[in-house]
Amino acid sequence: MLKKIFLLITVIIIGLILIGCSETEVDGEIEDIADSETIESEMFEEEMEEIAVEKQKQLEKELENVDACDDWKCEDLVDVLTGETFQIKDFEGKPVLVESFAVWCPTCLKQQLKMKELLESDGDNIVHISFDTDPNEEPSLVKEHAEKNGLNWRFTVSPKEVTKKLIEEFGIGVVNAPSAPVILVCEDQTTRLLEKGVKSAEELKEEISGGC
Repeated sequence: MLKKIFLLITVIIIGLILIGCSETEVDGEIEDIADSETIESEMFEEEMEEIAVEKQKQLEKELENVDACDDWKCEDLVDVLTGETFQIKDFEGKPVLVESFAVWCPTCLKQQLKMKELLESDGDNIVHISFDTDPNEEPSLVKEHAEKNGLNWRFTVSPKEVTKKLIEEFGIGVVNAPSAPVILVCEDQTTRLLEKGVKSAEELKEEISGGC
């Protein structure tokens, strides 16, 4: 009888030990799973954060472009002589003389010949761009005009939206070709409309020195 009782107790003890080991293994597996899920969750959060930061940078860049281009100086223009696309803001850091002209205007040619004198002496330090603001003149006509008169700087036909912005900023006189309108764009991209009339190379240099 005592042997049976002892045997029964032994079986119970062994059973309890096995159950305890099993629970320990299960607990360990649960902990491993939990740790794995925690690591995966942390990696996912880091990945999402990186994507969010990248998206934010992209959005900020796009917004900067939008803000910057609310201005005629960052509109795309095409040089009729070379086919190059450019913007006035490309020349930030240098003074830019922007001339509003028309091919039919003899006063404009007089001003352009003065510009030619200036660029021959100071062309490395000054950018000059001629805007044809006559809506009836085609790029081919402007190109012919420049080549015929030996003018080799940037010539462009002003897009309608650019002409509109020029008028909004400087008034209707900026497209009055016979008054020889010239806009000074300073190194920091601030602007000033110069006095009417043909300006000599020396007068243009003085205007540039005076800043905006």
